[in-house]
Amino acid sequence: MQENKEDWDLIIKPKQSLFSIDFRALWRYRDLLLMFVKRDFVAVYKQTILGPIWFFIQPILTTLTFLIIFGNIAKISTDGLPKVLFYMSGIVLWNYFAECLTKTSETFTANANLFGKVFFPRLIVPISIVVSNLIRLGIQFLLFLCLWLYFYWNDANIHLNVVALLLPVLMLLMAGHGLAFGIIISSLTSKYRDLKFLIQFGVQLLMYASPVVYPLSSVPEKYKWILLMNPMTSIIETFKYGFLGVGVFDPIHLIYNAIGLIIILFFGLILFNKVEKSFVDTV
Repeated sequence: MQENKEDWDLIIKPKQSLFSIDFRALWRYRDLLLMFVKRDFVAVYKQTILGPIWFFIQPILTTLTFLIIFGNIAKISTDGLPKVLFYMSGIVLWNYFAECLTKTSETFTANANLFGKVFFPRLIVPISIVVSNLIRLGIQFLLFLCLWLYFYWNDANIHLNVVALLLPVLMLLMAGHGLAFGIIISSLTSKYRDLKFLIQFGVQLLMYASPVVYPLSSVPEKYKWILLMNPMTSIIETFKYGFLGVGVFDPIHLIYNAIGLIIILFFGLILFNKVEKSFVDTV
């Protein structure tokens, strides 16, 4: 009597099209995704003295720096809001986007040895970075929430409104833009290594083109369109409008933001699939 044998063979086939994304493979490797998330979250602060406390120290020190330079010395307006709360609201969001962008931009160069030895969907790595940074975002958002509650109880000029319910949408947009721009840059730096030096200070410069240290209302009308080309502008302004009651909230800006994300992500996935086939020869 012949026994039934399970078929454990896995046939690895080359991608026939640049537009093909194997979502079923991503789902099959979800355990690997969770392992990468744990690695990204734990390994960074594993041998540090303060450990996860750095998640709080970084935004606090940045907020204090902005308070001294932009609030007290430059005296830039914060639309009547407590300066600490205004800066913290922008820093928490910007930190998430910047971390997603910079880390995913190193996907091929930082994991070349791993990619050359083991097969798994390469897209797992940048997705794990975006997910692991959500944990950091959640921790820093709790810090912002504690500040928000303190100033709210002390009768600060804060007005919570229904727009705050768009927070999950804003998080999705930030994650999407960080992933999209990150995989595009990662695909390019696999061949053109000098681009990694550009991204290091390019992200810092981009922050000053975002309403993190100043409100969009203080920008002259003729320059606002330049800032609105930055996808983080409408996200940060919507967040501040929902939780603080100040800022510019325009649903059309968010719709344009989402459409732009779809286009950029589509282009990024095509480029990622193309580089994935031959990056081992160039990295």
